[in-house]
Amino acid sequence: MALFIDVEVTAAAAKDPELVKKLVEVCPVNIFGAAANGIDIVDKHLDECTLCELCLNAAPPGAVRVKKLYGEKQVLERRQ
Repeated sequence: MALFIDVEVTAAAAKDPELVKKLVEVCPVNIFGAAANGIDIVDKHLDECTLCELCLNAAPPGAVRVKKLYGEKQVLERRQ
């Protein structure tokens, strides 16, 4: 389990093969992986997140959320 960052992907987004491929490609620290049933969040890479928002920009609004588990515990997500 990560100490600093958590990433959530909606069930619909996690099963969209095109979106899964896009998330795997854009993440510079390999948080996302392709699995037989959709997306795989690679827990050991979560704390490497640089908060670059590339995954948020690649996904439809609300499909991906990046949660800071420290400080003010801010949630980053694309709203529009």
